[in-house]
Amino acid sequence: MKLLIVEDEPNLLSILRKGFAENNNEVSVALDGKTALEMMYNYTFDVVILDVMLPDINGIEICRRLRASKNFVPVLLLTALGTSENIVTGLNAGADDYLVKPFKFGELEARVNALNRRANQETEKIDSITINDLEINAKAKTVKREGELIVLTAKEFKLLYYLAKNKDIIVSRDQILDNVWDINFDMNTNVVDVYINYLRKKIDKPYATKLIHTIKGLGYVIKP
Repeated sequence: MKLLIVEDEPNLLSILRKGFAENNNEVSVALDGKTALEMMYNYTFDVVILDVMLPDINGIEICRRLRASKNFVPVLLLTALGTSENIVTGLNAGADDYLVKPFKFGELEARVNALNRRANQETEKIDSITINDLEINAKAKTVKREGELIVLTAKEFKLLYYLAKNKDIIVSRDQILDNVWDINFDMNTNVVDVYINYLRKKIDKPYATKLIHTIKGLGYVIKP
């Protein structure tokens, strides 16, 4: 599981980072809201552990901005403010769960694992995706456009499915490498651009309406 921990208390951050890393999780950290948002916009995480009280952008505002940008990564808020009003504010801003400080690490870990399981279960429910006249069947691993079957390689299908799951959301080359290829893949490779061209020849070139778009300097997006 890939975690992002956003916490400005160095001692607590160190404890959380060590605890999750010891259980074979990949842990990234941020000490302030601006850095956290940049990381979440540019990289993919399974769960975000987010402190409410941060030195610049607070956790509530971070949640609002994330959801406004259509980023639905599961977020667990850590808060020293345990009143019902504060908790409701956090949940209404888009957080998925909360934990009041001080807390036991075991409870935090259990809640994080539950959020990750729930997200995976929701992903598995996406059996088919339709974008205009493009039909993607995840179980059968088939793709059709205007009712005609399009034959893709396994990697081409995985790339197309990742773009389709994130319809209307710009995904960077690093995000694609992270999700479609191995995380330790050489980041200097042009393999993403090569495979995008492969997809365009099969998905877009024979048809009037183009679905795969390049957003200069940012990445790619599939949209009507």
